[in-house]
Amino acid sequence: MTTPTEQSTAAGLVRAFVATGDSLGDRADLARFLREHRLVTDGAIPITLADFDEAVALRDAMRSVLATAAGRPADPETAARGQRVLDGLRVTVRLEPPTDTAGVLAPAVVDEVRRGLARIAGAWAAVLATGEWRRLGA
Repeated sequence: MTTPTEQSTAAGLVRAFVATGDSLGDRADLARFLREHRLVTDGAIPITLADFDEAVALRDAMRSVLATAAGRPADPETAARGQRVLDGLRVTVRLEPPTDTAGVLAPAVVDEVRRGLARIAGAWAAVLATGEWRRLGA
């Protein structure tokens, strides 16, 4: 059995989201990220401060968990904040087999920002299920 060297679509999205760092500094940056990664439709995206805070909490929690693959401990408070964001997102499982692992879970929400975050959550679920998260944290 060979180890895949090509990154999945889901892993690429998670890596990009986690790597935003200081480039995710305000609501406009979040809108830009969501558009660039085709997580929302084109047009105006009303992003509240609460939406932005949730996105940052989710990003920081993912980064914290990925750090465990490199031997660093996860921050429990950061992980708990991220888990609360995930708990509040509505996703649905697709009946038809997806073309890639990023499509296993799909947004079940109408709000554009939450739909984008739900797509990121679906990608996170895919990298956890495949074990690919371990390579992202290295």
